[in-house]
Amino acid sequence: MVLKVFFPSCCSSADSGILIGRWISEQSSAVILAVVHFPFIPVQVKQYLGEVQRVTKVSVSVLGSWSNSKQEKEESLSEFLEDLGTIFCHDPWIQISKEGDSKFWSCSTLQKHSKNPQEEEIILVYYDQRKVMLSHLHPPLDTAGQGAEDASKLSAIFDTVARSQVLFMTDRYDEGPIKLTHWQSDGVEASIIVELLKQASVPACMLLTFLLSLLSGICRSRMLKFWPLSFLWSKLSTCEQLRHRLQHLQVISSNKKAQNQNQLMRKANIFVSLLIDVALGILLMSWLYRKNRIGHLADTLIPVADHVAEELQDLLQWLMGAPAGLKMNRALDQVLGRFFLYHIHLWISYIHLLSPFIEMILWYVGLSACLGLTVALCILSDIIALLTFHIYCFYVYGARLYCLKIYGLSSLWRLFRGKKWNVLRQRVDSCSYDLDQLFIGTLLFTILLFLLPTTALYYLVFTLLRLLVVIVQGLIHLLVDLIDSLPLYSLILRLCRSYRLAAGVKFRVLEQQDGKPLRLLMQINPLSYRGVVQTYRLPTYSCYPRDSWASLCKKLFLGELIYPWKHKGDKQN
Repeated sequence: MVLKVFFPSCCSSADSGILIGRWISEQSSAVILAVVHFPFIPVQVKQYLGEVQRVTKVSVSVLGSWSNSKQEKEESLSEFLEDLGTIFCHDPWIQISKEGDSKFWSCSTLQKHSKNPQEEEIILVYYDQRKVMLSHLHPPLDTAGQGAEDASKLSAIFDTVARSQVLFMTDRYDEGPIKLTHWQSDGVEASIIVELLKQASVPACMLLTFLLSLLSGICRSRMLKFWPLSFLWSKLSTCEQLRHRLQHLQVISSNKKAQNQNQLMRKANIFVSLLIDVALGILLMSWLYRKNRIGHLADTLIPVADHVAEELQDLLQWLMGAPAGLKMNRALDQVLGRFFLYHIHLWISYIHLLSPFIEMILWYVGLSACLGLTVALCILSDIIALLTFHIYCFYVYGARLYCLKIYGLSSLWRLFRGKKWNVLRQRVDSCSYDLDQLFIGTLLFTILLFLLPTTALYYLVFTLLRLLVVIVQGLIHLLVDLIDSLPLYSLILRLCRSYRLAAGVKFRVLEQQDGKPLRLLMQINPLSYRGVVQTYRLPTYSCYPRDSWASLCKKLFLGELIYPWKHKGDKQN
């Protein structure tokens, strides 16, 4: 039979005394929680353990004796410690002693109440009580009783340490009849700043909750549900980001206590993400308002817009000629070219009409960076969308015209084969056509087929321009999603205190010698950085259409519209 004794490494230098902990009979394991020093009164020890057991619901008892022979030189000490087994009546009675300056430890058991005492093989496992307490490898406290019933799991050891938190609230400075040694015996681990913040957070959260509820009521008002406010609120990425951050603030300011570790980490990650986002936004705002950078940006914006318009005009002039030596339908080519040139002329007039107000608009937009870097990036994405609205219009016109011809050709091709599309049953059925229908269908098919290359060329050029804008906006939104979803607090915790994000345990052999107990060191395996990101990643408000290449090529071929992002509730055409 193998007896496993889990001994806290913080008690290695403790004075001689008795070992208190929990005995798990199903595992033949003893979890040592603390050492009670001499002198003590056994009745007071039993009363104290009874109070601890009543509060923690853990069967804490005296498991054996601890002798530090380096500090205690009396020869009768070992006999006295043996006699304590008759007072506290635990079977087996564990005796652990340190042999002077030697690195070896002796661990033995006494079975006074057993009729057939057997020699047991002992494994002495050292564990860091602080890391085990804070590792959260134990089951939640509200279900700890159910998890502890499964004796085959190592979580019973972690559960015992976690539920015995009351035992660790006393240190050596307490004026009590019992002196204990545990991981907080030199002083209870706490911070005055943290306690003050906890006290100050209650009224701050109440005020923030009231303000957020008022703001949420305004956002849910009927005024925002009328067109065009409802359209702008659902399409502008700035409004979506503000709504997302508003939900984050509601989560943080909630007075509900986190039920488990995941909820606590989610709140902490959101709080740190908000702090870093606002800090980066303030840095960006301070950089923008230095050395009149906003004025220089406004002076540069109009020439850039004019240059883009001139390049588009040159591109259209090239398409209205013989692009790459291709023979185009001249009439349709001239109509489409003049139509798009007129839109560019309108766009240039619109830009020059707004030019006196550009600097003022940018000045007020720069103030929004105090709400966070993500808000500033979303405003940049919306500005790009507004400045390239003419390219979007060109793309929509070309896509609709190309799509109309593709579907017209496919329908007329079914006419040649004696087929038609059944709208009710959503399938292709056979159909008989007369001579007039076939003649008109042949004429229309020929016209659409010969006009298709001209339309396809305009569609291809404007699709490439649209994809360029979509890529720029997609990169901006990926950066926003990275800031919103990255669990920064968990990553910092993994870097500084990796045991707080534990994935399991491992054992390292410290000492193995014949006649001596096997000494192991239980170490906590932290989560990998990739595992931390996957486990505690925060949800984002936008979901990019992750289509396959085949699906994307199919959409481009059929002329379906491609959006830079798709918000929840939106449907792509």
